[in-house]
Amino acid sequence: MNTFCSAESLDRLLPPVGAGRSPRKRTTSQCKSEPPLLRTSKRTIYTAGRPPWYNEHGTQSKEAFAIGLGGGSASGKTTVARMIIEALDVPWVVLLSMDSFYKVLTKQQQEQAAHNNFNFDHPDAFDFDLIVSTLKKLKQGKSVKVPIYDFTTHSRKKDWKTLYGANVIIFEGIMAFADKTLLELLDMKIFVDTDSDIRLVRRLRRDISERGRDIEGVIKQYNKFVKPAFDQYIQPTMRVADIVVPRGSGNTVAIDLIVQHVHSQLEERKLRWDMAALASAHQCHPLPRTLSVLKSTPQVRGMHTIIRDKETSRDEFIFYSKRLMRLLIEHALSFLPFQDCVVQTPQGQDYAGKCYAGKQITGVSILRAGETMEPALRAVCKDVRIGTILIQTNQLTGEPELHYLRLPKDISDDHVILMDCTVSTGAAAMMAVRVLLDHDVPEDKIFLLSLLMAEMGVHSVAYAFPRVRIITTAVDKRVNDLFRIIPGIGNFGDRYFGTDAVPDGSDEEEVASTS
Repeated sequence: MNTFCSAESLDRLLPPVGAGRSPRKRTTSQCKSEPPLLRTSKRTIYTAGRPPWYNEHGTQSKEAFAIGLGGGSASGKTTVARMIIEALDVPWVVLLSMDSFYKVLTKQQQEQAAHNNFNFDHPDAFDFDLIVSTLKKLKQGKSVKVPIYDFTTHSRKKDWKTLYGANVIIFEGIMAFADKTLLELLDMKIFVDTDSDIRLVRRLRRDISERGRDIEGVIKQYNKFVKPAFDQYIQPTMRVADIVVPRGSGNTVAIDLIVQHVHSQLEERKLRWDMAALASAHQCHPLPRTLSVLKSTPQVRGMHTIIRDKETSRDEFIFYSKRLMRLLIEHALSFLPFQDCVVQTPQGQDYAGKCYAGKQITGVSILRAGETMEPALRAVCKDVRIGTILIQTNQLTGEPELHYLRLPKDISDDHVILMDCTVSTGAAAMMAVRVLLDHDVPEDKIFLLSLLMAEMGVHSVAYAFPRVRIITTAVDKRVNDLFRIIPGIGNFGDRYFGTDAVPDGSDEEEVASTS
């Protein structure tokens, strides 16, 4: 019997999961190219997480709510996790699978695994230290690197995937409740209890169709390792579970009860971005010493007059904005570390000069307006690396949301020029700084550049991150009820790109970042 027929015939032995439900898709150890999305009939859920909301001090007020899903191999843990996420109606969630944390095998163990003689269903097969440290960081809102495991070769791939913390973290695995330290990190423990015959059929189908195994090898491994491990290590952990879900994904009543409890926990924690607190926290304070404003020469003030004028044509707006960007970036580079050095001139004479004392400079633009500053940075910094962050405000909640990021490797060693054309509340800038800090960029190596800032945004960023250097060409006093800078410049992205204005947005590009 060929592999295709084996997998197809096994499908007929499985009971129906539910009419109209989309087929099960593994969320574990996804390849790097897979987008971290979970699409349902109604909406899209982002499953790579995002930095949680930070208060006006730049700190996280409450830890995330962590759910543990345990149960035997092929019991339907991932399907139950997906159903919980869909019913929760939470836009940001982390799915973390124990399958990603198998230990690196020795050469001898690799040979055993190739002949189905290695026990992957024993607690010693998992890297619990890495699991615990990863879950701790996620609960604290920090980014983590998660291994990508190749089940065909029984090895970790070279690439790792990045996840962020979220309000809800779901951790699933056969040994999810087998470690005491790990148990203490879980706020809710759910055991998925599915009939052993169904689990065997599911495992046969999965290993044959998805992992390239033959039916004899799968059955051998099941009888030798999987079934004994379930009896000895997995089934006994049912007693530590808060909820046992018989029949797995078929038990919709139990899943509804779980969702109700998680909703109540999230309501208690109130993990929300408090814009009112952010707006009032620093009123009447002097501007911080970390702020540097480009000297307001007649030339600089003249360019501001042009770009602030609502009658200015788009061509002129772009031309003078670019001139200001170039001056701003040149000014910002003067704050980089330099050291004394001596060179010899063509006339054979020594010249005592200065040279850059850092390793490399990376520019990171907050999309969409921030990317308009990239050409000016490239023009003055040779071989500069560029990264991008897309932050968008949820129009219903007013909260900034991280939708996309692409950062160069080893960015933690660089001085980072963070670029956004206008900053009013500082919400997007604070989240972007958090992203950089989560990628181990030292705070004092971050330079926030903006053509125009409101005092509110300056105070918010400086208070939360007192070692970030803030550099701008002008600071306006006020923001209005819609958090637009007054007198301001309008929506920079719309004026630069010639797009229609956002009706209820702010000057900051987290509102208009739709590209």
